[in-house]
Amino acid sequence: MRARIASRLVVNEDQFQIVANVTLALLTLIVFTGAAVRLSDSGLGCPTWPRCYGHVYPPVATHALIEFGNRALSGLVGLITVGVAVLAFTRRPYRRDLALLALLMPLGVLAQAILGGFTVREHLAPGFVMSHFLLSMVILIGAVALAWRATHAHGWRPTNPDNTLVWCVRCLAGLTFIVLIAGTAASAAGPHSGGTTAEHTAPRLMIEGKDTLEWAVHQHATIAALLGVLTIAVWFLKRHRGVPFDAAEPLTIFAVLLAAQGLIGSTQYELHLPAEMVWVHVALATVTWVVMLWAVAVEGRLTRNAGQSASITAS
Repeated sequence: MRARIASRLVVNEDQFQIVANVTLALLTLIVFTGAAVRLSDSGLGCPTWPRCYGHVYPPVATHALIEFGNRALSGLVGLITVGVAVLAFTRRPYRRDLALLALLMPLGVLAQAILGGFTVREHLAPGFVMSHFLLSMVILIGAVALAWRATHAHGWRPTNPDNTLVWCVRCLAGLTFIVLIAGTAASAAGPHSGGTTAEHTAPRLMIEGKDTLEWAVHQHATIAALLGVLTIAVWFLKRHRGVPFDAAEPLTIFAVLLAAQGLIGSTQYELHLPAEMVWVHVALATVTWVVMLWAVAVEGRLTRNAGQSASITAS
């Protein structure tokens, strides 16, 4: 019986690649729905966790249905990530790197569920809400790595003799994450508390008193502008190093998305942060992060003793 079940779970390389890409898409989608919960002020629609008002189903109320719907979708994504982990072990040929990455997916979703429970219990305290979003960005690192590795044969990813270029792109990724951190601070200080009940109103970030929002937006915009300038510099460095222009190159796409984010961010601030535009900003930030991770993967691995190798080749 066990052998029969195991044989039915066997997947080939192409099938597992599809599963890995679907997992990445769902883990991205759950960020979109989570942002919608907050920006519709539905974060406290179910003030208890894991049940909603002590029941396994929500009351017929808009905020409760939105919040519970996101929980249900998160549960579905969690089950799918468990399935991915199982299929990583039944994939033929078996690859240890894919199995280890796939195991991280359900663990990440479980960590999100636990953190989400604490976030609700603490009535959407800014630190918990910020951590909830940032943990999603960390989970996406593993999801992108899984999808990327599943797409290519083991050991396919080439070494890049231009270590300077590899490090530049990796530093852009690190700075992008800092921009995301600053963005969550700006959002936490903004007018969208995430949820309000008769007993509680979600607090806002107040590290600079009543000027926290302006301060946070300024920090976010400054770091994002620096990221934009450095991205352009690295893009031109690639052209200078002889890498031909390709409109589908992830670094090019990242630069375009970053410019769009700057336009949306400045517009939403001038319009006093309408919830719909903030949602677009958050969703696009998530996509931009995924593209940045893609750029890191495409750039390749570091070459050890690159200078020595280059001199030997030249001679």
